[in-house]
Amino acid sequence: MREKNAELMTGNEACAEAAIVAGMRFFAGYPITPSSEIAEVLAGRLPREGGVFIQMEDEIGSMAAIIGASLAGVKSMTATSGPGFSLMQENIGYASMAEVPCVVVNVQRGGPSTGLPTLPSQADVMQARWGTHGDHPVIVVAPSTVRETYDWTIKAFNYAEQYRVPVILLLDEIVAHISEKIALPPREEIEIIERQRTTEPPEKYLPYRCYESDIPPTADFGSGYRFNVTGLSHDESGFPTNNPMKIDALYRRLNRKIEQHRNEIIAYKKNFLDQADFCIVAYGSSARSARRALQEARSQGVKVGLFQPYVLWPFPYEVLENIAQQCTHFIVPEMNLGQIAHEVACATKRRVIKINRVDGGLITPSEIFERIKNVSV
Repeated sequence: MREKNAELMTGNEACAEAAIVAGMRFFAGYPITPSSEIAEVLAGRLPREGGVFIQMEDEIGSMAAIIGASLAGVKSMTATSGPGFSLMQENIGYASMAEVPCVVVNVQRGGPSTGLPTLPSQADVMQARWGTHGDHPVIVVAPSTVRETYDWTIKAFNYAEQYRVPVILLLDEIVAHISEKIALPPREEIEIIERQRTTEPPEKYLPYRCYESDIPPTADFGSGYRFNVTGLSHDESGFPTNNPMKIDALYRRLNRKIEQHRNEIIAYKKNFLDQADFCIVAYGSSARSARRALQEARSQGVKVGLFQPYVLWPFPYEVLENIAQQCTHFIVPEMNLGQIAHEVACATKRRVIKINRVDGGLITPSEIFERIKNVSV
């Protein structure tokens, strides 16, 4: 039977379409494998939606351009891969300090440097969290399927607008390029969150003054409001300050606005964990292989479950700590040398068995299944 609204899409195509549904009307980017299809789709789609597409001279300019568009009140996005993501880090820090909502898509490939341009990796997990310097807020999401990519692109924009923060959408080459049939939800059923705008008159507006929460309401450049935006430590007026008390309050608020909402931001899926002795923790394309390995293991009577985090940062330490009350071993497959495995070990204080590939190959279901069998013996 044909599903309503069903389409055949790649992950990159789903990301581009979902961004438009989320209200994104400005894209600036520079072509780079394996994310280029996002720019290609948006180059044709955005002008028809009343939006603007700009191919920039490099990734530094791309990040700067989406910050400027967002300050003018437009939902904005860029897309890149490893080397380009590295070039964006200084401006991601600027967006964090100035509290500019935006979405950065990083379709991971093998690295470092030029690395493996056409092959997958998951080695940018720590860079996504700590790539820019200083203690800074950030939200990082990692879907594993085309439909999840569609849904989490929209949620990435919602998080960015709600918390005034850059949100990193971590895909990888497999998720970006795989084609799957997905049934798109009706637009009227999709939750779209807009940034909170100030109700104060321009003469009384302070751009970083908070009221009922740690998230200050915004005003758009060009709408009659004039205010200072800087990457320097600043007070409520937006102008730089060397006052230790104001500096301390700023940094703590920037990070607190995410940490105090971590339970609302963190998202994950549990499979067969109610009576499991072992737990697989997998994200992105590795979660696809983990789901198949889980089915095989359960069919043979092995009590194993799967924990798939959709949000990698903030990391779900408390959830995994609770799972560790029951599970004795944790198996973490990922296409790096153990970046999330380290966090799982910190959260659970249990033995963590790493399955790592850094040769550009996908971790297969059989690799995970064989490791499960060895643990269960």
